[in-house]
Amino acid sequence: MADRDPQGLRRQLEQRLQGTAPGGDPFDAWIAGLSPEQTAALRGHLPGDFARAAVMVPLVERPEGLTVLLTQRASHLKNHPGQISFPGGRIEPHDAGPWEAALRETREEIGLEPGFASLAGFLHDHMVLTGYLITPAVAFVRPGFALQLDVTEVDDVFEVPLEFILDPAHHVPHKRAFAGQEFLTHDIPYGDRQIWGATAGMLLSLYRLLRED
Repeated sequence: MADRDPQGLRRQLEQRLQGTAPGGDPFDAWIAGLSPEQTAALRGHLPGDFARAAVMVPLVERPEGLTVLLTQRASHLKNHPGQISFPGGRIEPHDAGPWEAALRETREEIGLEPGFASLAGFLHDHMVLTGYLITPAVAFVRPGFALQLDVTEVDDVFEVPLEFILDPAHHVPHKRAFAGQEFLTHDIPYGDRQIWGATAGMLLSLYRLLRED
């Protein structure tokens, strides 16, 4: 993919995310990592009830261009230990909505103060088979922040250039099986890290959003 003007990419993101709203019909959600068509083929095998959750998709505004801030989950966690993820978690009753939950969880997990993040909009809801319906909130993050990791949840944080994520040459096909069916998904390797599953699925939904005519 040819280099883009960083400000032009930000403007395109703002335009595509303008007016998006969180918390749609659960029946319309996608299985994270799968396409809408693949989700439809598996819908009869999904749990009947999902807990609502939210994650922040933090886009850091570096001088050389936008980067995606990602976490590596602690290796001792029960669900998805050591996997690459976005900061976030369950929407609690005291949260005003998905954005407020994503802000709170991000602060708790990695110490990013809410004043550094501004909401750009929301991606399509994604289901994960551990029983969560996740609303991804895309945010622009201004530099200058200091992070403090909650080591009970997060082992590490790192940034990946958004241009790297958006380059289809880095979307590596991988076959995975579920409910007796085999599906083609895509991973995004970055150095010695493997971005896959729900996180890759949400990043690829951002890629598809920008590719829409």
